[in-house]
Amino acid sequence: MALNTRAKGAIVRRLGVNVFANPKYDRLLKKKPHGPGQAKGARSRRKESEYALQLKEKQKLRFAYGMNERQFANTFHKAKKLAGQTGTNLLIMLEQRLDNVVYRLGFAATRAQARQMVSHGHIQVNERRVTIPSYLVSEGETVTVNPSGNISKNVREKLASSGTPTPVWLSVDADLLTGKIVRLPFRDDIPSIANDQMVVEYYSR
Repeated sequence: MALNTRAKGAIVRRLGVNVFANPKYDRLLKKKPHGPGQAKGARSRRKESEYALQLKEKQKLRFAYGMNERQFANTFHKAKKLAGQTGTNLLIMLEQRLDNVVYRLGFAATRAQARQMVSHGHIQVNERRVTIPSYLVSEGETVTVNPSGNISKNVREKLASSGTPTPVWLSVDADLLTGKIVRLPFRDDIPSIANDQMVVEYYSR
């Protein structure tokens, strides 16, 4: 999904949350908390419909994980076929994506950067190169930054300067630039950026 910076800024303002995990959009929301095309301090002209609210929650997740509409819908329908709550299954599957795991391990500053690392062949899963960002990692698998790549220095610097804790369902070895999926995440392990129940309702129309 290719988006220019200006478009991302408009998306963040429209959704009201920094779905791209880039600090510059936190600053943008602080400076311009109102939606694009809306005067500062002005109230919305009309109340959003239930459909519009559901769509907004779906878009929050879709943009946050960097997926196009078809990819996201396919993931939802796979989550729906699994046992348990569909919304929880969806969030777990999104967290299992390789680009997200690279991001959660602290190897990249954003999911977009992590997706680029995977696509360019800088990431290995169980010591084999994987170039598919949507690859779903499983419990027990290892994710490693290619030791022969020139990106390893940048990753080491990123890990050394990061103050973000590693999620409990992952473990990381900063010296070997390797992470392990200790277990799949539980619902409570996943930071909430959207109402997953409203996403389920959106696709249940």
